[in-house]
Amino acid sequence: MEDLKVVIGSDHGGFHYKEAIIDYLKARNIEFEDVGTHTRESCDYPEIAKKVCEKVNSGEANRGILVCGTGIGMSMAANKVRGVRAALCGDTYSARVCRAHNNANVLCLGERVIGEHLALDIVDIWLKTGFEGGRHKRRVDMLE
Repeated sequence: MEDLKVVIGSDHGGFHYKEAIIDYLKARNIEFEDVGTHTRESCDYPEIAKKVCEKVNSGEANRGILVCGTGIGMSMAANKVRGVRAALCGDTYSARVCRAHNNANVLCLGERVIGEHLALDIVDIWLKTGFEGGRHKRRVDMLE
């Protein structure tokens, strides 16, 4: 696994899973930064997505994780940021392939649509999977 620095954020709908993912990162000594939210009070997911994506784009982090109720809002907001390749994943196969084939640099999850253990399995696979490059690099380059 590459040297990872992960930036993580959630809105109120993804707060519980964000905290569980932080515990996962701590247990594996993976460096991370939590950009919020830090309470369960209602907040605006586009602001959190922007913070995470800016840190990934600047190189302050090489991967980002965003969690909201469904993951849809976060993925839409994240993919508005140039240079971000955000993938909404609800299964482990997609988590593996979005890294291996699409070089996804931001993972989006929905707390209200998948179980916590599955979410942590997705995070684990997504963090451990590298980009295959080759024919996939040409396609990823087309996104830019």
